[in-house]
Amino acid sequence: MTRSSRPNLGTFFFFAVAFALSAYFTFAAIQGDFGLFRRVEIQAEADTLQQDLNRLSAEIDEMENLTKRLSDNYLDLDLLDEQARSVLGLLRSDELVIR
Repeated sequence: MTRSSRPNLGTFFFFAVAFALSAYFTFAAIQGDFGLFRRVEIQAEADTLQQDLNRLSAEIDEMENLTKRLSDNYLDLDLLDEQARSVLGLLRSDELVIR
């Protein structure tokens, strides 16, 4: 008895399953929840959030500086005058307003 040269069904099934698994894991590595595309999205979001953090830190520093300049221990009269004019709409008697 000689075996035919036809491939065995078990061999075909093994390679089909191996190919399907490798295709699935390749797809998951690229587009899955922890894949390459998701990593790029997370990095872009992290960069955006870092820029927001830097901007907000600069605003906080500016506000802390203005608060310090208006405190009882350190009073900047020019800043106080500017804030009173801006918030209260005050003018001195020798000033003109041009609109």
